[in-house]
Amino acid sequence: MSKSNIVELRGARKAFRAGVLETLALGGIDLCIKSGEFVSIMGRSGSGKSTLLSILGLTDRLDSGEFILAGVPTSSISEAGRSRLRLRHVGFVFQFFHLIPEMSVEENIALPMHYAGCSERAIKLRVDGLLDRLGLEHRRFHLPSQLSGGQQQRVAIARALANEPDLLLVDEPTGNLDSEAGASVMDLLAEINAEGRTICMVTHDPSCAARATRQLLMRDGALVP
Repeated sequence: MSKSNIVELRGARKAFRAGVLETLALGGIDLCIKSGEFVSIMGRSGSGKSTLLSILGLTDRLDSGEFILAGVPTSSISEAGRSRLRLRHVGFVFQFFHLIPEMSVEENIALPMHYAGCSERAIKLRVDGLLDRLGLEHRRFHLPSQLSGGQQQRVAIARALANEPDLLLVDEPTGNLDSEAGASVMDLLAEINAEGRTICMVTHDPSCAARATRQLLMRDGALVP
């Protein structure tokens, strides 16, 4: 049985306008990502990688074309509906972690589950499991400022996994880490993918891109064959 598509982009087009100047970010992209894939996307700055992640994460809309996420067409969904779909299906991991500095490790991890309306018991069980899974139990009550870069990225990955999303969107996960911490984070992402989680990762690092099961290249708003 073939795996179902988590992501389907058909003729995806997005441009940004400043006065009369139009910059084409996505020029009619077609892309399918199957459940369980680990896809990396490389390309120079300005090639459209970040815009593509924004579309896949439902934080921006296409000008034309279609985006289907986990079988749900998204073009006509309200902002509230997009937020619900995002909470259920997508987890984000960023280069600069984007942890809330005033919150402890466990509070940062629990945040998406609070937004999703999970019970306190379900939140505690899930956070406990993620802390143990990612080797962060001893850092439970620490603030982000008390953690190393590698530990902060692990917390960010745990937060991204909190609602058990179908798709992880990962933006330069090693770009703010030393080589040892970066290798550890890539090992963790590979393990998560081996457990069945779908990952789409943007990176400038060829060694990181090579860890994916499928490598793509973007240039001038297009995927290069």
